[in-house]
Amino acid sequence: MGSLALSACSGGSGGDSTDAKAEARLTVTPGSGTDVALGSPITVKADGGRITKVEAKDDKGNEVTGRVAEDGSTWTSDGKAGPKTTYTVRATAKAGKEGKGKETSSTATFTTQQAPSVNKLTNAPANGETVGTGMPVSILFDHPIDKSKRADIEKSLTVTSTPKVEGAWGWVKDWSGQDRIDWRPKETWPSGTKVKVKGLLSGVNSGEGGWFAKNYDFGFTIGADHKAVIDVPSHTLTMYENGKPVGDIKGSAGSPVDPTRGGVHTVRSKNADETMDSATIGHGNEWMLDSKWVTHLTASGTFLHSAPWNQSIGVENNSHGCFGMTTSDAKRVYDFLPVGSTVEVKNTTSTKVTDPGNGLSVWMETWDQWQKRSALK
Repeated sequence: MGSLALSACSGGSGGDSTDAKAEARLTVTPGSGTDVALGSPITVKADGGRITKVEAKDDKGNEVTGRVAEDGSTWTSDGKAGPKTTYTVRATAKAGKEGKGKETSSTATFTTQQAPSVNKLTNAPANGETVGTGMPVSILFDHPIDKSKRADIEKSLTVTSTPKVEGAWGWVKDWSGQDRIDWRPKETWPSGTKVKVKGLLSGVNSGEGGWFAKNYDFGFTIGADHKAVIDVPSHTLTMYENGKPVGDIKGSAGSPVDPTRGGVHTVRSKNADETMDSATIGHGNEWMLDSKWVTHLTASGTFLHSAPWNQSIGVENNSHGCFGMTTSDAKRVYDFLPVGSTVEVKNTTSTKVTDPGNGLSVWMETWDQWQKRSALK
């Protein structure tokens, strides 16, 4: 990867007599051309002076942000040059160690190579969405991520919030089999938190799965503090708002043969009308039942839903792992729990542990366990 000594026009003067005679020499890397290699940041170097201004944009007019070093001699972009993109870099420097001498202004243009293949991502929550206090940031990749590339990708992702909340990234395998990285706070979010997520992924190599061709930027808001706790032996779901119980609902959890899995689940999605198909959870063609007000806890089939066919609601735990309720109560739960809220299942006989990638089940692990999933640890 070459570098380009920028053609310069100079003007103005200042500083001492030595600076007035000198002229800073500006160099940009990658160099000029139409087939510049991928994978490096854009840099500007001022020999014999201090950089005073750098403006870098791609061919769509998007600004490339960067930082000037403390000594003023270099500017480095925050991200990397993306594939098949033309960049124009305009830089200004002044001669001398203190940058008080002759001013030099320069412009350079280069175009990067096309990536052999491109990787994309899908983020949750969606930009502008309001979600529950247990919602992680979840990024699902279209193509596999080489383990050797995980650290670089993780370094390119940042989460900021108001108020500031401690959290960490962790790599999981999504239920679909795709690679995924989630960011969860150490504790559940405070209600009202504003969250911003940035991914400076353009020009980052994910390995065999391809290069990223764009940066990502999205934000969301944490809504009301609504949670639920299911006590299996008492057939009861208790709703909590701001930590205080606001209502009990009777239902039927999993039978002794298919007990409901324990732990802290996260509402991943909701569906007002759904057909319960036994084949989707390994029970062949035993049943095909229409249900309403379905709240999804896992991708493998742990739901809160109406069960009008069940005559033992609140009396017997006889489901295949879900928590079934009357239609009216299922709607109450559906309306109360937003996507991202938590539902804790207590006192179950199930010994199965739900993997964090099965739905948004990041709260199934302790904070110490979760931190070990980072590629930077």
